[in-house]
Amino acid sequence: MALIYLAVINVMTFFLYGIDKWKAKRSKWRVKESTLIWLSVFGGSIGAWLGMKAWHHKTQHKKFKYGIPFILLAQIAIGIWVCYRYWFTGWS
Repeated sequence: MALIYLAVINVMTFFLYGIDKWKAKRSKWRVKESTLIWLSVFGGSIGAWLGMKAWHHKTQHKKFKYGIPFILLAQIAIGIWVCYRYWFTGWS
């Protein structure tokens, strides 16, 4: 179930970066930066990072340039810790 959630939020985040880039080029209503950041925090960091690379969007903003990779690395570290605790210690 968690893998389905992660897949959905990452695909959604990836395409939201693309939509925001498209809207930026056309001077239309934009997605809030806070929304893009929070999607990353809630599991969409891979989609955000890939969206930044694919769409060349938000790559010069420091909070995205450094914040998204930081969030991604933190989530990887937490995932490793959770797996270690579950598989090797049985949550004791």
